[in-house]
Amino acid sequence: MKRPGAGQLAILAVLLVILIVTAVWAVSVWNAAGDAVMSTHGWIALGLGTFFSLLIGCGLMALMFFSSRSGHDDAADPFRKRDPPAG
Repeated sequence: MKRPGAGQLAILAVLLVILIVTAVWAVSVWNAAGDAVMSTHGWIALGLGTFFSLLIGCGLMALMFFSSRSGHDDAADPFRKRDPPAG
C-alpha cells in the first residue's frame, strides 16, 4: 500500500481543521438558540423534511449510478472522441 504524500497530508489536515471549526460553530449556535421552543408540529416537520431530503438525495444518487452503468450517459459526453464520418 502506498504511503500518502505531503500534499495529500496537507489537504487532509486542512479538511480536518475545517471540520473542527464547523463543529465548534454548530455547537455554539445550538447553545445560543437554547431558549427557542419548538412545538410538536415543528418537530414532526423537521423529521419529515430530513427524511424526505435524504430519500430524494439517495434516490437521485442511485439513479445517477444506474444511468452511468447502463451506458445512457455515453451519448451525452461532449469530450468523447468521435469517429470521423466515413466517406
